[in-house]
Amino acid sequence: MAQPDSKANEELHWQKTTRLMFIHLGVWFFFGYVIHMFVVPLNKIVIPILGFPLGFYMAAQGSLIVFVVMLFMFARQQNQIDRDHGYAEED
Repeated sequence: MAQPDSKANEELHWQKTTRLMFIHLGVWFFFGYVIHMFVVPLNKIVIPILGFPLGFYMAAQGSLIVFVVMLFMFARQQNQIDRDHGYAEED
């Protein structure tokens, strides 16, 4: 574990945190906007078990599921970055 007082450790921590944030924002943008731009072509694909068109499912439920999963993943990944650099909160 690195020393939390060093400037290099602080810069690396923020670099990793910023990269994580931009990755999650990219995924959020994709599922929040890009998927919805292609609803009509995606409706040609039908989910076999449920019988729903894929575009309808992604607009109604799929994006929301992805957002909730992303929240938990982001919290876990940020916690790991904080631990690696000595900034973790005590449990």
